[in-house]
Amino acid sequence: MIFYYPLLIHDDDGYWGEFPDVEGCHAQGDTIDEIIEDATLALELHLSEMLKDGEKLNPPSDIKSIKTDKNSFVSIIRADVNLNKGNKSVRKTLTIPSWLNDRAVEMNINFSKTLQEALTRKII
Repeated sequence: MIFYYPLLIHDDDGYWGEFPDVEGCHAQGDTIDEIIEDATLALELHLSEMLKDGEKLNPPSDIKSIKTDKNSFVSIIRADVNLNKGNKSVRKTLTIPSWLNDRAVEMNINFSKTLQEALTRKII
């Protein structure tokens, strides 16, 4: 299923965005391209989980009704929830330099989530 939702993007020393119609779904990036990529992934995952949990989706707002200021603008994000529907997780073993592992552990980085996000960005 394909969905289109407006993303309110704020330009504030980098970009961060929020979906007015999808509570709790946010995105960020250093460039416009990065925030669009991050927003697409975030929206696909968020909507996929909502549908899987049987939650009702809010209809997308008309972009003309979304208030902006001089540091914000609206973009439409396309989400294909079929990319994420019904995927069974598999265990993978990987090799990384020890310094990278140590630093990631110090920062409490979730390895599985980070790898999944990176692979999804690379593939999409």
